[in-house]
Amino acid sequence: MGGEVRKSAYGSWPSPIDAALAAAHDGQPEWVGFVGDEVWWTEPRPAEGGRRALVRRTADGTEESVLPEPWNARSRVVEYGGRPWHGVLREGAPLVVFAHFADQRLYRYEPGAEPVPLTPVSAVGDGLRWAEPRIDLGRGEVWCVLEEFTGEGADDVRRVLAAVPLDGSAADDRSAVRELAPERHRFVTGARLSPDGRRAAWLAWDHPRMPWDGTELLVAEVGDDGTLREPRTVAGGPEESVAQAEWSRDGRLLYAGDRGGWWNLYRDGSPLCTREEEFAGPLWKLGLGWFAPLDNGLIAVVHGRGSMLLGILDPESGEVVDAAGPWTEFAGTLAVHGERVVAVGASPRTAPEVVELDTRAGRARAVGARHRDPVDPAYYPEPQIRVIAGPDGREVHAHVYPPHHPERAPLDGELPPYVIWAHGGPTSRVPLVLDLEIAYFTSRGIGVAEVNYGGSTGYGRAYRERLREQWGVVDVEDCAAVARALADEGTADPARLAVRGGSAGGWTTAASLTATDLYACGTIRYPVLDLTAWGPGETHDFESRYLESLIGPYDEVPARYAERSPVTHADRLTAPFLLLQGLDDVICPPAQCERFLARIQGRGVPHAYLTFAGEGHGFRRADTMVRALEAELSLYAQVFGLDVPGVPRLELRP
Repeated sequence: MGGEVRKSAYGSWPSPIDAALAAAHDGQPEWVGFVGDEVWWTEPRPAEGGRRALVRRTADGTEESVLPEPWNARSRVVEYGGRPWHGVLREGAPLVVFAHFADQRLYRYEPGAEPVPLTPVSAVGDGLRWAEPRIDLGRGEVWCVLEEFTGEGADDVRRVLAAVPLDGSAADDRSAVRELAPERHRFVTGARLSPDGRRAAWLAWDHPRMPWDGTELLVAEVGDDGTLREPRTVAGGPEESVAQAEWSRDGRLLYAGDRGGWWNLYRDGSPLCTREEEFAGPLWKLGLGWFAPLDNGLIAVVHGRGSMLLGILDPESGEVVDAAGPWTEFAGTLAVHGERVVAVGASPRTAPEVVELDTRAGRARAVGARHRDPVDPAYYPEPQIRVIAGPDGREVHAHVYPPHHPERAPLDGELPPYVIWAHGGPTSRVPLVLDLEIAYFTSRGIGVAEVNYGGSTGYGRAYRERLREQWGVVDVEDCAAVARALADEGTADPARLAVRGGSAGGWTTAASLTATDLYACGTIRYPVLDLTAWGPGETHDFESRYLESLIGPYDEVPARYAERSPVTHADRLTAPFLLLQGLDDVICPPAQCERFLARIQGRGVPHAYLTFAGEGHGFRRADTMVRALEAELSLYAQVFGLDVPGVPRLELRP
């Protein structure tokens, strides 16, 4: 760059980061694994209808997409999905099993041949779904989680551990699928076989608990017929969350549990590394993993307090040595092969990429989905990690992204507009990584502050339980505390504050707009708006009882469900807003938005409601993301009085 710095109004700065560029770089690689010596993973293709492509890195270092359009390696188990693929070598060639999103069947794939279906289609409800496949060549089976709908309702569903014949004999015959153990729990994760094949371990839980509230770690002997005999609980319970379990190479059971207040690692029930750090996270998708045992007895771990790093744990000494490199945040997916570890890492200057660590050489390098700057990195934001005092002096964690442009400075005396971002979940956390959607705003002169409000993960069980029965209170207060702090210290213009979020963040946004007068406008994306209806019958089974911990048992506090709901307080809403909704969303269905809009009809509140056919919970298609992002910027331009060139004007109707 190096050009002359000019003064111009916030929001008017010219930026090379347009909505199409941000959309093209949305999402991240997931579900890493090894097939022989090769590293494989899935990654998003926004320009290809939002499908998830299966990608391999060949021996010569090139990347290639394994399956062409329209193949989409993505599971719908519990709607958020789970690990959709597994691969092994058979006679020296890759053999892969994957779940295809369109029909949710499992397919067998061998390069050079067409995928072969392994499971049948069911006409009942939402059919048969599969996650966490694991190929067992010795038995000629694929062990996995089966989610089977038994009726038309969202909660007419059962989940069991199952074995699918690898030869395709179950492709048209549900009875050929072997169930490994009787149905005992509402939710299960995929079984992990011990190295000698004689024992299996898995996680299970039941309504109304969510997996971060309490899970059971089950172990059973594997009978000669391949069934699991008399499972017994060896760890976990109603108030202890076990997030992952694996077997070490010498047959000892490793797991991550939070009985000490943090997800720490245990081996056969004894702690390996007691720290006020997390060695796991919330199990939103089946098959997420934060640790993996190596052949030499060491354990690859993703761990941290707030940000999560990749390290190697010595279980005998309890010491952790972190991988050197630019990555400051690792996701909950990793795999090992010999002395190699593969994971997904990112930083404030690099988008998520596939990272390989050679534990013998101590060297880490990006090997897949490698970050390449699509624009001059001088336009990237320069974030700040902040801890802000909230109500009663409680700590609130946030990432603040001030406006940043290499050739622009603000007008004298002008304070910037800021948008407060509330993450989804709400039992989740926003990582501090390069996000071109944030840069889309900051490079134009609009600040962003992401809030890891009380209830977020990464800071221990006590922090995430701040939200217990306080959803719509603590999250709203913590976001407001960050907004007010930025205004009070002169970082943000108090008259030009906005709030935005999707899913649970959409709830927090709507609740903030109806409960406070702090924000001039807001962007609400695929939200929860009406608690009295969002539960059994209107949302999916996985979260249908989530409100019992977030709000309280309905039978005990029915009035609280109405009192907390933004739809109840729509008459308080005066700020302009943008509402964005996927029409295929079964988690937060369009009916939530429609009831909210009916309550504000005729009240003269400027707003826009954009719906997107073919989109579910979260936007994956490039054209959708472009439209949504440009509409959001237009909202801010109109409300904040910004001169934003080249962005289609969003029509706001009263």
